[in-house]
Amino acid sequence: MFVDQVKIFLKSGDGGNGLVAYRREKYVPMGGPAGGDGGDGASIIFEVDEGLRTLLDFRYQRHFKAKRGENGMSSNMHGKNSEPLILKVPPGTVIKKVEDDETMADLTTHGQQAVVAKGGRGGRGNSRFASSRNPAPDLAENGEPGEEFEVTLELKLMADVGLVGFPSVGKSTILNSVSRAKPKIGAYHFTTISPNLGVVQSGDGRSFVMADLPGLIEGAAEGSGLGHQFLRHVERTKVIVHVVDISESEGRDAVEDYHTIRQELGEYNPALLERPEVIVLNKTDLLEDTEVIDLFRQEIGEDKEIFSVSAATSDNLQPLLYKVADILDESDEAEVELDETEERVVYRHEKDPDAFKISRDDDGAYVVSGPTIERVFMMTDFNRDAAVRRFARQMRSMGIDDALRERGIETGDTVRILGGEFDFVE
Repeated sequence: MFVDQVKIFLKSGDGGNGLVAYRREKYVPMGGPAGGDGGDGASIIFEVDEGLRTLLDFRYQRHFKAKRGENGMSSNMHGKNSEPLILKVPPGTVIKKVEDDETMADLTTHGQQAVVAKGGRGGRGNSRFASSRNPAPDLAENGEPGEEFEVTLELKLMADVGLVGFPSVGKSTILNSVSRAKPKIGAYHFTTISPNLGVVQSGDGRSFVMADLPGLIEGAAEGSGLGHQFLRHVERTKVIVHVVDISESEGRDAVEDYHTIRQELGEYNPALLERPEVIVLNKTDLLEDTEVIDLFRQEIGEDKEIFSVSAATSDNLQPLLYKVADILDESDEAEVELDETEERVVYRHEKDPDAFKISRDDDGAYVVSGPTIERVFMMTDFNRDAAVRRFARQMRSMGIDDALRERGIETGDTVRILGGEFDFVE
């Protein structure tokens, strides 16, 4: 079963809680604070495994939750950091955040890793807060919560060459003739319902990977047929081999077929029209004369790379393979030159992490939200007065108190953060 797109839920590990403890040993007067830090939570890492070909493993398990860090211990012993949760994916996997469709990682080479969900930092124990003014602090931090969100995994096949064209033009037969791949071949449309890969070797020993992609139809870029589902695989290919039924055995016009598929590729991604292309006029064994081939060349243009072949009889396939191998060699040289060019650093504007927003609930409560204040709230142990006072100082230093006063808050009004409530006091 070929699975090339799944949506999964990720939850990295929370950090372990810091501890409030004091050193109490015989012959050690005034031992002082001895609460250890919590361990860091486990991050979720995606890693490429070249032995995988589909995302089938993620079809049946959709939720992944990493382990939290160990809590801090007495005698200044820190909790253990949790080992990262490593998820294996096939080459060509693109990871996107569902919330904003942001691309988080594009994994292509074996062993490549990407930290997608970072584990929470362990909370600090009370020994971390000791100072000359407060030598025995009575507060510690809770662990930082881990990240949680949904991501979409999209697989784009890592093939050098992609066979595209209408259904039943002979793409699977070509792949079967030039490689050891055994795609399903049948005398009906959409015989191929998932991409097939085959390693092809030309007569001079050069090899490359060829993908037989499911047939496209008019409207594929809008989702008609299987097009929208598999057009993404064309994006990875270096060379597009456009297969056309020159015998017009399906009752379609060969020139019109060519222009229709080109239009669908352009509507899906205009960059595909700039990709090197080889046109293959297949099923020449069914022709009574070559006049239709000459007419096709006149309509399309003599500057196009056009090969007349018969996949059924393997006629003229080797010259096609030589040409494709030549184009791949040229593209590899261009990539080497591109890699040697000077890299430019692009700086993106990032939001102020201390930014917050104040709104009103229906019951009149003031609701404060923002990534930093919410994280501070969750890392505060409200069972200890010292921790509550520290939280109040942090709100004041962030400017939240002044912002609430500007909104008209008065003593006794309710302030709400992540469901927690407290009264505002001047």
